[in-house]
Amino acid sequence: MGEPLRIGMVGAGKISGEYLKTLERLDDVRLTAVTDLDTGRAEAVAARTPGVAVAASVAELVRRPDVDAVLNLTLPAVHAEVARAALDAGKHVYGEKPLAMTCEEADGLLTLARERGLRIGCAPDTVLGTATQSARAAVDDGLIGAPVAATAFMTTPGHERWHPDPEFYYRPGGGPLLDMGPYYLSALVHLLGPVGRVTGAASRPRAERTIGSGPRAGERFDTEVDTHVTGLLEHTGGALTTLVMSFDVHAARLPRIEVHGTEGSLSVPDPNGFDGPVELHRAGGEWERLPVTGGYRDAGRGTGLADLATALADDRPHRASAELAHHVLDTMLTLLDAAREGLWLPVRSGCARPEPVRP
Repeated sequence: MGEPLRIGMVGAGKISGEYLKTLERLDDVRLTAVTDLDTGRAEAVAARTPGVAVAASVAELVRRPDVDAVLNLTLPAVHAEVARAALDAGKHVYGEKPLAMTCEEADGLLTLARERGLRIGCAPDTVLGTATQSARAAVDDGLIGAPVAATAFMTTPGHERWHPDPEFYYRPGGGPLLDMGPYYLSALVHLLGPVGRVTGAASRPRAERTIGSGPRAGERFDTEVDTHVTGLLEHTGGALTTLVMSFDVHAARLPRIEVHGTEGSLSVPDPNGFDGPVELHRAGGEWERLPVTGGYRDAGRGTGLADLATALADDRPHRASAELAHHVLDTMLTLLDAAREGLWLPVRSGCARPEPVRP
């Protein structure tokens, strides 16, 4: 094995803790530097991880000679800005979702990376775990016959019930589709391939929301985005997916993802997690739990970054790719446009179905 990929982390907020748990036990990557607008948070990461330097700014971090790739854990509104700074400095990038706020921003990042010979990776990497990958193996191995349809449901009464500062979930760039959709759509592309066209409807039942916890409990704020989105996705392979993403459902007994084929059906666990039981119902049979047949075991946030590191070493495509993230972003934004216009709309981007992770 060669030298580990040296990582500079931008953003030391809550999600960084999950990444650190994973990075600390991986041999292919090594954290070398960190920066955050709150210097105290960056210093706390450095104190936890021996050998990590604190950079005063993003500009300083991306210039460091001991940084090969930038882990971008900033707010979504600046994902593209930080990624571009890293690429301009000759560094690979792996970031939290979404890749960018617009398809035009995403296009620019992909073009710049190609010109510089650099890699961009993007969350979610949950789809590289044993749950989605074992389900994919079942589809690829023909256990349900030819895929016909899928359903995907994410329903909750809203993040303001538990989040002390929830406004960003309800501002442009937020909402249930853009917040949680990347997990579901990334899984669906792994299972069924890219999306060709979409239609749907969306609503905003409540003009205001009330913060339910923390020091600001009881404060009200405006709802600026649609909070219930229903979509119909036509995959390029012909399968149809029914999608519901909602911050307006108080309780439901809906499956996370199911995939239905000519010879049976699959029940797939929550794509916001890495593992969980995959169940198969063969035509004329009963539900049965499938063994683990794919995916990274004991995976965590940052597994996609490790996959990028090994892909660089092996000179192969990485799986949590910018191309996939761009297609997922394009699909979501096109669905919202289709809901507003009441039309079927084509998804302009495409992507290759990522290579499976076999055990």
